[in-house]
Amino acid sequence: MKFKKIRRKIRYTVVYLLIRAMIFISALVPRKMWLLVCGALGSLSYYFASKSRKLTIKHLTMAYEKEKSPAEIKHLAKQVFFMMGKNGGDILRAVNIKDFEAFDKFRISNNHHYAEEAYRKGKGIIFLTAHLGAFEFTATEMSYRGYQPHIIGAPMKDERLNNLLWEQRIKFGATIVERGKDTFRLIKALKRGGTTGILIDQDTRVKSVFVNFFGIPCATPVGAAVLALKTGAAVVPIFSHLNEHGKQEINFYPEVEITRTGNEEQDILENTQRLSNVIEAEIRKYPEQWLWLHERWKTKPGEEIR
Repeated sequence: MKFKKIRRKIRYTVVYLLIRAMIFISALVPRKMWLLVCGALGSLSYYFASKSRKLTIKHLTMAYEKEKSPAEIKHLAKQVFFMMGKNGGDILRAVNIKDFEAFDKFRISNNHHYAEEAYRKGKGIIFLTAHLGAFEFTATEMSYRGYQPHIIGAPMKDERLNNLLWEQRIKFGATIVERGKDTFRLIKALKRGGTTGILIDQDTRVKSVFVNFFGIPCATPVGAAVLALKTGAAVVPIFSHLNEHGKQEINFYPEVEITRTGNEEQDILENTQRLSNVIEAEIRKYPEQWLWLHERWKTKPGEEIR
């Protein structure tokens, strides 16, 4: 057991030093060149990260086996690793960003008026997002727009990596809320007209219900639906992807209508399905930029946390 702890500590240290080195190097070269290098590294990892490669192909097959041939799925899997490298590289490079002026140089956003309209209602906003593209930039965008969001997330196992990530999230005005904690404070903030960003597109050990995702039932966190029902806050989707012009494009979408019948269990299920549908629709636009290596359909019926 002691040997495992030492080995884990060494592994985390190597990863931390590697990330620090990449952040340093990213500041020395033009962004276009940096993304090409990171994309190449991502493509290379497709051949060496066998477990991640197999999971990615497996999940793409589950989602697209009726729409794409095995050869098309394999090609898409390679694109997933390529884009994961580029988006990951952009996130690392953004650690060097000190102000919104620098953020403006490589990002564009569309349809912010949907968030403005919801915010004017004074009931708070739940920004619904997903592990799509360089999704960390959605938090930066929320801060850029002055919403001072509460960002829900789980802490990383290595304290140094965790601090690096959370410092990046809060430096422009966001507040970190650890998943499963400070829920009461979050509810109060939303009822006062505040905002939060939340992701529900991963199979995590939190309260979940089974809804269809790419036509397959999967355990999906109910947090967004529960918060919307408890606070009356608007749910506004916001997603990021790297577009064909090399810009990080952030898109806002219309407020999602939330069903309120008074049957809490049924409302949570129906609204979670509705929010999951919104996420699936966006992933289908940019399938090469979603995190397909995550075991989205791992939990089986009866194993979910209720």
